[in-house]
Amino acid sequence: MNSVAGVLAGVALAHLRVRARQTLVATLGVAIGVGFFLAVSGMMVGSQKDFIKTLVDSAPHIIVRDEQRKPVRQPALDAFPNAAVAIHGLRPQEEVRGLKDWPAMLADARAIPGALAAPSLSGAVTIAYAGRTAAVALNGVDPRLEGRLAKIGETLVGGALTDLEARPDGIIISRPLAERLGARLGDTLVVTASSGTLQRMRILALIEPDAQAGFYAGDTVAYGLLRTAQVLFSRPDIVNQLHIRLARSDDAKAQAERLESRWGYKWESWQERSADILNLLVVRNIIMYAVILAILVVASFGIYTAVSNSVADKRRDIAILRAMGFTAGDIQAIFLMEGLLVGVLGALVGFAVGTGLLQILASLPLTMGGKPLVLPLDRSLPQYLLAGGASLAAALIAAWLPARKAARVDPVDILRGAT
Repeated sequence: MNSVAGVLAGVALAHLRVRARQTLVATLGVAIGVGFFLAVSGMMVGSQKDFIKTLVDSAPHIIVRDEQRKPVRQPALDAFPNAAVAIHGLRPQEEVRGLKDWPAMLADARAIPGALAAPSLSGAVTIAYAGRTAAVALNGVDPRLEGRLAKIGETLVGGALTDLEARPDGIIISRPLAERLGARLGDTLVVTASSGTLQRMRILALIEPDAQAGFYAGDTVAYGLLRTAQVLFSRPDIVNQLHIRLARSDDAKAQAERLESRWGYKWESWQERSADILNLLVVRNIIMYAVILAILVVASFGIYTAVSNSVADKRRDIAILRAMGFTAGDIQAIFLMEGLLVGVLGALVGFAVGTGLLQILASLPLTMGGKPLVLPLDRSLPQYLLAGGASLAAALIAAWLPARKAARVDPVDILRGAT
């Protein structure tokens, strides 16, 4: 069996050597297709992985809010299940917000191996300075824990998140917001809660928008000490959010569903918060691979042309091989091997071309916001395997049609015509 395969491969190589120029053109076509496949997919997949990593690392993996996914079932529905009167949307006049039994919920979240969890109290406030006002959402946090849950510290200038522990009257706002107010680091702002409670708070640090840092909450978000926020909102010992970071970010959805079924509040994983973005990335990948696969399909036409011409030129040789005892399957295998050999050689050359293109992209002198920017590129083995597999599949499909035609050649008709 091996000797037959060797003979068939030898015949295929002989055909390719005879038409060396056409073989070279077909090989270069596949190589260019594979090279651009690696360059485009490496750049797109690399940027996607970097974006998702930034998305995951910049915020807690799970956020628990004092919300319910479904309204609380009314007792009247259980007391009178077959009553003629239906109750919809009944709510108390003054809803008491906040997470009930939050210490137990916090302990349950921390029981997950490798998990970090911290409480938070968020509410709307108005800050005023020099006659200018702005509405922001003040997040009261535990500075030491919150700094480990989200990359806030990497974007701060002029101070650190832990400075809030030394200055309970401190506040951290974004630099663009401070500029709109005309305030600077160390200035005192007048902060007013929706309940009317007023407190003077000093700017301890500014949040600098930085795309490379991977975290920016926005101009309408400010940070303060948790107990300070509880006093400002007149809600002692109350929190309305829990922030959780897991050892494995991929476990966030499953853990959120498990804990939500136990506690009833809305446990929102990063996958749920970013569902729209993740769906857009799927569409983006479909478009990307459709385009680069189209490049390989175009390159495979060179293989189709080369094998078709080989079949046309070798019709008499095919008849002789059939007369010597080669089957139709053997003839088809010869021309399939021709396409496969061109595909393999083109893929190997394409790997070198793609690696070179990726190296050029990595060394491009790019800047963003005055800072050097390095393109995130994916040079992992799966990208090479995908490019090589796609090129071989395209080569086999391109060679199959002329190989099938060669297998149908009638040796008797050709030999009679030759005589």
